[in-house]
Amino acid sequence: MPAVLTRPALSRALLARQFLIERTRMPVLDALEHLVGLQAQAPMPPYFALWSRLAGFDPGGLAGMLTDREAVRMTVMRGTIHLVSARDALQLRALTRVVTERALRANYARALGETDTWQVAQAARDLLAEGPMTGSALGERLRERWPGVEARALSMAARCLLPLVQVPPRGLWGRSGQPLLETVETWLGRPVPAEPCVETMVLRYLGAFGPASVRDVQTWSGLTRLGEVVERLRPQLRVFADEAGRELFDLPEAPRPHAELPLPVRFLAEYDNLVLSHADRSRLMDEPVRRALATRNGQVPGTFLVDGRVRGTWKADTGRGPARLTLTPFERLANEAEQALAEEGERLLEFAANGREGPRQVTFAAPSSAAPSSAAPRGG
Repeated sequence: MPAVLTRPALSRALLARQFLIERTRMPVLDALEHLVGLQAQAPMPPYFALWSRLAGFDPGGLAGMLTDREAVRMTVMRGTIHLVSARDALQLRALTRVVTERALRANYARALGETDTWQVAQAARDLLAEGPMTGSALGERLRERWPGVEARALSMAARCLLPLVQVPPRGLWGRSGQPLLETVETWLGRPVPAEPCVETMVLRYLGAFGPASVRDVQTWSGLTRLGEVVERLRPQLRVFADEAGRELFDLPEAPRPHAELPLPVRFLAEYDNLVLSHADRSRLMDEPVRRALATRNGQVPGTFLVDGRVRGTWKADTGRGPARLTLTPFERLANEAEQALAEEGERLLEFAANGREGPRQVTFAAPSSAAPSSAAPRGG
C-alpha cells in the first residue's frame, strides 16, 4: 500500500518546491523554468509572484528578459496567458495547442459558421508579417476578407490557432501597453517543434506542483487523457495516496518536508498558479474558499497564506495618496498571524510602490466569507 500524505504534508511539499517556505536565490530565468511559467492574464502579477519566491528579486531584471526576448507572454497551459522562458514558449505552446483549438470550437463555432479557420490563421500570419498589431486590429483586417464574420471571432481564430506572443511594452514593470501580437517564430527566430515531449512536461509539473494525481496534471495543463502518459512514467516515480485514497505521483528526490514544519505567511499574486493548478485544492484551502475564489468571471484575486492555507485576499493601491495594502481575511486571525502579515505586507507594499516615497498603510478589513473582489494593484 502506498504511504499516505496528509493535507499538511501535501501543503508543505507544494510550498517547498514553489519557494514559498524559504525564498531562493535562484536566477530569475531558472526559477521561471522551474515553475513552468507564471500565469499572467494581467501584466503585473508575475512580478509579485516572483517577489514572494525569490530573495532580492529585481523587477527590472524580469522586464529586461522580456525586451531581450529571453521570456515571453503567450497562451499555453489551460488556454491562458503565461509568462514563460523563450525555450519553454516553443515547447509548451506545441504541447497545449490542442487546448486552444478546443476552446475555439467550444466558444466560437456558431460565430465562425462554415469559415475555414485554418485559412483565417494563414491570412493572419501573413498580416502579422507586416508587424505586430492588436487583436482587434487583426480582426478588422481579417474581416476585409471575411466580411460576413464577426471581427472578434476571426481574431480569436487567429489567436487560438497561431502561436502568438504579446510583445513589449506589454508586461514591463512600471509601464503599460496594449497587447500587440506577433508570431512566436518571428519574435524568437525559431520554429515551434513538431514533436514536443509530453512526458517531460508531466515530470516538470511534478517537480513544481507535486505530489499530484493525474487529474491534477490535467487541470494544470488543460490536456486530457494523461493517465497513459503517467503510466509510462510510473516506474520512475514514487507513488503515494492522499487521505481520501487517491493515488498521487511524485519525483523520487523532490522535497517533502515534515508535516509539522512551521511555515511563514506569504502573499500570492493574482492568478497565482499555486491556487489554480490542482483538481483537488484541499491541500491549500477549504471548499468554501475554493468556491469564493472561483466566482469572479475567471478573475483570481491576490491571496495570502497562513500556516500553508489560503486565509484571505489582499489589494494594493499605490495610486494617489498614501500607498495602501488592504487585507481581507475569510475569518478572524490570531494576533500572531496578523502581526506577521502586517510585517510582510509592509515589505510587499514597499515593492508595489516601486520606489515612490510617501506614507504607507497596511490595514485589515472585517472578515468576510463572501466572494472576494479583484485584488489588482494599481501603479506598479
